[in-house]
Formats: sequence, C-alpha cells, structure tokens
Amino acid sequence: MFCYRHPDRSAYVRCQRCERYICPECQTEAAVGFLCPDDAGISRFKQVAAPLTPAPVQRLLRSNRPVATYALIAVCVLVWGLQLLLGDQFTYLGIYTPFTTTIEPWRMITSAFLHSPSSPVHILFNMYMLWVFGRELEQLLGRGKFLALYLISAFGGSVSVLLLASPGTYVYGASGAIYGLMGAYFVVLRSLGANSRSLVGTIAINLIFSFMIQGISWQAHVGGLITGAAVAWVYSRTRGQTDGRKRVTQVAMVVGALIVITAVGVARLGLGL
Repeated sequence: MFCYRHPDRSAYVRCQRCERYICPECQTEAAVGFLCPDDAGISRFKQVAAPLTPAPVQRLLRSNRPVATYALIAVCVLVWGLQLLLGDQFTYLGIYTPFTTTIEPWRMITSAFLHSPSSPVHILFNMYMLWVFGRELEQLLGRGKFLALYLISAFGGSVSVLLLASPGTYVYGASGAIYGLMGAYFVVLRSLGANSRSLVGTIAINLIFSFMIQGISWQAHVGGLITGAAVAWVYSRTRGQTDGRKRVTQVAMVVGALIVITAVGVARLGLGL
C-alpha cells in the first residue's frame, strides 16, 4: 500500500476518519489512531486561512488540540460573566420557553450558552463535562463535525422541551448539548468496537439525577441525548473518503426532522407559524 499524498512511499497506517493510507510524514496523532492532513484540517487551513491569520493562531489551529471545545467553554464562561454584570435582563434575552418558539426561535440555541447566575456549580459542572467529552469527540470527529454535533444536540434538547415540558417552562444551560455529546460518544465507541459499559453507567446515573432533582430539565437532557446519538450514527455510517455528500445530506435530514417536530409542537400549543 502507498500513501495517498506520496504515491512513492509505502504506508501501513490508515486515517481514522477517511481510512486512506498515510505515510509517517502525513500522520497527525489523534485520540485514537492517526489522521491524514485533510481530516486534520491542515491542507484546507493552509490554502484558505493561513494568509489572513496571525502566526500564534495558525500554530494553534495546526495543532491537534481541541480548539473548538476550548472555544465553546470560553464562550459559555464569557456569557456567564455578562449575565453577572448585566443582570437578569441580559439572561432573559437568551433563555428558551416554548412560548417564544415562533417569535424568537434562535432561543432554542442561545439558551445552551447561558447558565444560572446564582449557582456557579451549574456552569462548573457543565463545563467540566464539556471538557471531558468534547476533547475526545473533537479529536475523533474533527472540529467541524464536532461543532455541528454540539449545536444540533442543543437544538434537539430544546425541541424536546417544546414537546414534553409545560408551555411556560424556562430553560437554559449547556446540559442538553452535553448529553448529546454523551450519546454521540456511546455511538462512536460502539462503532469502533470499544468497551462502553462505564459510559452507559455514567449516562444512566446522570439521567436518574435529572428526573430526581427539581429544577433540572430532564426533557432537554433526553432530547439532547437522542439527537446526539442520531447525528453520531450518521457520522459512523459515512466515514469513507467519498461519503462527504451523503453525510451532509443525512445530517440535514436529522435537522429537518427536528424542524418538523418543532412545527408539530408549535401546532399542538396553538402558537401558529
């Protein structure tokens, strides 16, 4: 076998994502196995972003560090700081309640970046879980697919709140998206043939607490979990070099299904579109 970028060099290692053979020079170490330059984001970065980006940022993006995970944590912490400084009025601008679905639908996503101003434990726990699962999944999936997974899971959590919670329920927090990461990590581990027993226990314990503790939106957790697992299932079935278009189409179908379910939930509440 030969490296897909260097046909004159023998290669015995496959890229973890596209499964093309890569020589040692083309290997970028990942959490599991190695990535080719394309899936590691190196080639596209050099062609498009490098001329416009400061050198320190170039080095960070070229690295195999989970930049997207760190960025999500930074945004959540920054928003939480603004909540503390600007008060409840700022928080209200982003929280989600089913009654706002038709007039301010963006709240279904923005609520995932807000946390309780009165409880540091809320944001600390969520950011810790994001750090744990985000780093692993970003290395396995790549930054673009990881960010898509995170945002779609957040959307799925809000859709579940719309369907299962009372219309006046107010929700905020990253936990719906984080449960999506848990569900996705389970699917990824299963697709790789890895042991997932401890993860199942972690998910089960967290779900039990979701149902037992008052004030926690179990609806967002369940919705995020199912949505994240669905997106990861698509990823696991479209890992091939030529599966890019199929992957985008199927992920779009998941988003489309969430939009249809949202329309059903809105009609059920008589809110109108």
